[in-house]
Amino acid sequence: MNLSRWHVLPGLAIVLAAAAAAHAQQFTPHIGYVYPAGVRQGTTVQVTVGGQNLLNTANAYVTGAGVQAEVVEYNRPMPQKEFTDLREKMQELQKKEKDAATLKEIADIRAKMLKNPPNRQATLAIAETVTLKITVAADAEPGRREIRLAAPVGLTNPLAFCVGQLPEVSGPPAKAPNPDAERFRANFNRQPINTSPKPDTLIVLPAVVNGQVLPGAVDRYRFPARKGQRLVVTASARELIPYLPDAVPGWFQAVLALYDAKGKEVAYADRNLFRADPALYYEVPEDGNYVVEIKDSIYRGREDFVYRITVGEMPFITSIFPLGGRAGAETPVELKGWNLPATRLTMNARDKEPGIYPISMRKDALDSNPMPFAVDTLPECMKNEQANKSGGPQQVTLPIIVNGRIDRPDEWDVFRFNGRAGDEIVAEVYARRLDSPLDSVLKLTDAAGKQLAFNDDHEDKGSGLDTHHADSYLRITLPADGAYCVHLGDAQHKGGPEYAYRLRISQPRPDFQLRVTPSSMSLRGGSTLPVTVYALRRDGFSGEIALALKDGPPGFTLSGARVPANQDQVRLTLTVPPTPTKDPITLSWEGRATIQGREVVRPAMPAEDMMQAFAYHHLVPVKDMEVVVTGRFMSKGAIRVLGETPVKIPAGGTARLQIGAPTSTPTGKLLLELSEPPDGITVKSTSPSGWGTEMLFQCDAAKIKPGVKGNLIVNVFVVPEVPPDKAKAKGPAGLRRNSAGTLPAIPFEIVPPLPGADTHAGI
Repeated sequence: MNLSRWHVLPGLAIVLAAAAAAHAQQFTPHIGYVYPAGVRQGTTVQVTVGGQNLLNTANAYVTGAGVQAEVVEYNRPMPQKEFTDLREKMQELQKKEKDAATLKEIADIRAKMLKNPPNRQATLAIAETVTLKITVAADAEPGRREIRLAAPVGLTNPLAFCVGQLPEVSGPPAKAPNPDAERFRANFNRQPINTSPKPDTLIVLPAVVNGQVLPGAVDRYRFPARKGQRLVVTASARELIPYLPDAVPGWFQAVLALYDAKGKEVAYADRNLFRADPALYYEVPEDGNYVVEIKDSIYRGREDFVYRITVGEMPFITSIFPLGGRAGAETPVELKGWNLPATRLTMNARDKEPGIYPISMRKDALDSNPMPFAVDTLPECMKNEQANKSGGPQQVTLPIIVNGRIDRPDEWDVFRFNGRAGDEIVAEVYARRLDSPLDSVLKLTDAAGKQLAFNDDHEDKGSGLDTHHADSYLRITLPADGAYCVHLGDAQHKGGPEYAYRLRISQPRPDFQLRVTPSSMSLRGGSTLPVTVYALRRDGFSGEIALALKDGPPGFTLSGARVPANQDQVRLTLTVPPTPTKDPITLSWEGRATIQGREVVRPAMPAEDMMQAFAYHHLVPVKDMEVVVTGRFMSKGAIRVLGETPVKIPAGGTARLQIGAPTSTPTGKLLLELSEPPDGITVKSTSPSGWGTEMLFQCDAAKIKPGVKGNLIVNVFVVPEVPPDKAKAKGPAGLRRNSAGTLPAIPFEIVPPLPGADTHAGI
C-alpha cells in the first residue's frame, strides 16, 4: 500500500452495517458463460450459468420482453476438507450394521460426493454454476438479449443470450476435466473410466445446435440432406463471449468442417472473411447423410468455449454495396449471399439520424444475418469505374463521401480535389468497421506526386470488438494552393467485389462518443459507487463534456459529472436513493458539449471493460446499464463532503477540504484513501475539525501541472480500535479494515501558485 494515500482518523464513528455491506463489494459476482446460450421461442429449458461469487443467487434477469428466468440450483466444487470429512464419515458408517437408515445415509453421502467432488483443475472464475429455468414466450422478439444474475453481493456482468426461431439441440452441460473425480467415480461404480470418443449426434435441418468444447474435443452432428439444397452453416462463439481474459488469442477460435457420407471433407471454414466466427456454404450434390464438425483451432477447450451452430437453407448475406447512404434519402443496396429472396433492397434513411443501422432480409419468416449500413449527412458519390480503368484520378468536390470497392488485387483508387493553403483536411476510411474485409491504406500526395501523409491502421476505441483496427485515417494541413490526391489501396494486396469502402474527405468534423463502465451495479440504498466515463474524441475535438442521467429516476445523482477538456476519461460517482428496488433499474446517460458554437448531445453507451489474452483491454458495448438498489446503507447520517468544490490545489502546494461524518454511532477509527488518484496528488494529512475532519491534499509540481482538472475518489474504511503497542507492531499494512463505501466524487483543479504566497490554500 502507498502510505501517502491513506490516513487514519481517530475518534470518528461510522455505522458498522455500512462497513459490512460495502465490504461485500469486494466480492462482486461475475459470470463467464451461459449454456445453452439461447432458447427457441415458445419453449422452456434449463440453462447453466458459470461464474464466481454466485452463492445464494436469488434472481436472474434477461433484457427485453417475453423471457422469464427462475433460479433452480447452485453448485460449486466441494472444498477438499468437506470432501474428506464426508469420506471419513462414510467409512465409519460402513463399519456399522447395515440397517435401512444407515444404508440411506451412506447413499446420500455418496451421491453428494459424486455430484460435486473437489476439482484442482477447475478454473476458479467459472467454477461455480447456477441452474436456471428459462421460459420464452412464443411471441418473444427473436435476436440477441443480455442475461445477468443477482446475488446478495451484487449484480453480475451481462452475457449474450439469444432468442431463436429454429428447433434447438443441446447436450448436457460440460464439466471441467477432473481426473481425481473420474477415478473416484470408477472406484464407486466398479467400472472403468469411459474414454471412448463421443458419437455423432443426429439432427434434423434446419436446426440450431448448442455445445461446449472441452480440451481436445471435436463435436460432430449428422444430418440427412437432399440434392440441390444450398446449406449455410454458421457458428457463433466469439459473438457470444467476445474476450476470454486468460486465453490466447483471447477467444474461442472455432473451426467448422463439413463431410459427406463417405467421410470426405467437402467444405471448411476457420473464419468468415476477417471475422473470427466461421461460416461455410455448400450446395448438396447428392442425397445422403452429412456431418458438420466443430472444434477449437488448436484443440483448446473449457466450459466457456460455448457455441451455437445454425445449419440449414438459411438466408445469409455475405456482402452489401454501398456500405452506406445519405441521411434523408433512399439508397438502393446490392446484396450478395445465399438463399436470399432478392439481390437488391432500398434502405430508407429519410427519418434516420447519422449512425450505423442493421440491414437484413426475411425469407419464409426467417431473418437473415444483419449487415451494418452507415448513414451520414455529407454529400455522397460513387467511385467512377471509367476513371479508375483509364488510370487517372477521379475529380471530387469537398466535402464528399465516396462509395467504392477495391475490385482486384493491387488496385489503387485515386481521388483528386482542389485545396487552399492552410486548409485542414481529413481523409477517413470506413470498411472494416462496416464488415468489409478491406485492410485499407491511405496516402495523400500533391499534384506532382510527392507524398505528404500516410496511414495504414488507425485505432477506433469505439469499435470494441476489433483487435485489428484496419481502417485508415489522415488529418493534415495543406501546405499550398493547388490539387491534391488521396490514394486508397489494400495493405494485403487483395481485392474483389466484397472489398467495399466509404471514404470521407472533408474538413474536420469535431465530435465525440461516450462509453460508461461498469454496465452492472449493485449498491446499498443511499450509497455511492465510482463509475468511469470514456470520451472517444473525433477530428480534434478537445472541449469539456457535461454528463447527466437522461430521464433519471428520482434520487439517482452524479457527482463530478464532467469530462475535462483535453482528457479522454474521468472517474465520477453515482449515488443511489435509500429506498431498495425490487428489480434492476435501467439508467441512460448522455453528454453535452459546445462544438463550433452549437450544443451537441450524444448518448453514453454502457460498456464492459474486457481483458483479452492476459493483457489487452477493450470497451465492449452492451445494450443496457442495470442498477440494483438493496437495503439501506446507513441507519442515520452519512459521511459527506462539506467544503467547497472544485478543490483548487496550487502546483507544489496544498489545499484543505472539510469532510463530515456521523457521530451518534459506535466509536472507532476511520481511514480515508484516495482511489486511483492522478499521479502527483496525495493526502498529506487528516485531522479532526469541528463536526468531522479535514483532509489536506498535496500536489507534486514535478508530476502534475496547472490546468489539470478531474475528480478525486475517496474510499472509506473502518479500522477497529487496536491498543497502541499492538498497532505499532502491526504497522499500517497489518491493520484489519472493512470497506465502508465511497465519498461522492470531489472535483479538483491544479492552479498556479501565487507568487510569494503561502502554498497552503484553505478551502
